[in-house]
Amino acid sequence: MSSLDSFFASVKLPAMSEVAHDLIRTLDDDSASVGDVTDIIARDPSLTAKLLRLANSAQFGLPRGVATLDDAITMVGMAKVRTLCLGACLSESFPVVPGLDRKEFWQTSMACAGYAQWLANGLGSDPQVAWLTGMMMRLGELLIAQAEPAVLAEIERLPHFPGGRWEREQNLTGFTECQITAELARRWNFPKTMVEALQCAYDPMATPHFSRLGAILHLSELLAETESASPDSLDSLPQDVIKALLLQPEWMRNKFPSRDTFIDITAS
Repeated sequence: MSSLDSFFASVKLPAMSEVAHDLIRTLDDDSASVGDVTDIIARDPSLTAKLLRLANSAQFGLPRGVATLDDAITMVGMAKVRTLCLGACLSESFPVVPGLDRKEFWQTSMACAGYAQWLANGLGSDPQVAWLTGMMMRLGELLIAQAEPAVLAEIERLPHFPGGRWEREQNLTGFTECQITAELARRWNFPKTMVEALQCAYDPMATPHFSRLGAILHLSELLAETESASPDSLDSLPQDVIKALLLQPEWMRNKFPSRDTFIDITAS
């Protein structure tokens, strides 16, 4: 493939709902209010029901049940509610891909999102933007499967090792999934910071303008792909990226999150 333009000419973009597009527009709108977000989500009853189930799940540990959108936003926060809804919209926008383990795909995506949120919190970055961008990292692979179905088996061949899928995608298609996701995000009008972070997530140290979010995504995806990730897994992460982010190894070990704390937006 000679360019991302020619790649995208060979695929049919997934259909995102009008509600999702309206939520995306609020991401870069500082004037968007709680009422604006509530009104957008309320237009989709099934999304509203899923959000309320999520808000009442054990991961949030809320002191009382959540019965309405207003309750959810009050108890969980507008930023979290918005990103949870967008994550749910993304998971529903892509069809089942033959030869790809859908459950594993979204579990890895949620792990990447969870680790990105954790790192962003530790660095004082926006944790909800990190969560949503991490959730999107692997979407490009679904488009590769559509454009080049014959190469999916090679991309997904065992054994899986952290970063291995990126290398296979680069060798087989000329692009990594995150570069493809970046272009998808641009076409869907996601904020520029998210697009740029996805574009460089494969190799954040190779870009002239360092993207903190891109580096967070790089580490998060490596952890998400690590079988039974634990504090010891941190030793295998690229130290140049850790140093560039000014991350403290002691903090990372002491605060390392369990996958059990990550929210399953594909449930129910």
